Amino acid sequence: MDNSIEKKSLRKMLLERRDATSFDMMKIASQQIHKKLRKNNLFREAKKIGAYYPIGSEVLTQDIMQEVLSVGKELFLPKVVGNEMEFRKITDFSCLEKGSFDIMEPKDDCPADNNLDLILVPTVGISEDGVRLGYGLGFFDKFLDKNKITTIALVYEKQVIKKIPRSDHDVLMNWILTEDRLSKVSEII
Repeated sequence: MDNSIEKKSLRKMLLERRDATSFDMMKIASQQIHKKLRKNNLFREAKKIGAYYPIGSEVLTQDIMQEVLSVGKELFLPKVVGNEMEFRKITDFSCLEKGSFDIMEPKDDCPADNNLDLILVPTVGISEDGVRLGYGLGFFDKFLDKNKITTIALVYEKQVIKKIPRSDHDVLMNWILTEDRLSKVSEII
């Protein structure tokens, strides 16, 4: 089967599975993910952290972002500019506005900086070996291919599956973080 057709089918199944999660369960799982992240040395030692503002049934990151800001670290969120994505610094949630694809992203006057220590990556599904399935537009893969930054895929345990077909442009995640575990899966190459 063609990679893109198989990925499209997997994406649909995994989104349906994730969307079927109640808000209360999403909130509990997200809190457990935050708790595990807080204990991780990569996160604790990082000064410049990239994150994302959640949409739909994604892992809720607002508390993580608030903690990053409150402990004096720098927080960066993605902004789509043309066909590319860049990370821009925010100092609070008032720096955000609805942007591409109706996702909250930094305003135009927020300074861009792609030299980050760590990025928390939104994930539809992921394989045990770190192949991430996103929404299929390739923004994160293109960005990560150009910018070698440690990644942690934030995902619910039920979204981790045995195998996702890997395309040439797919960038492996370094870590998988779920409500049940934090696993290292690949090195930055």
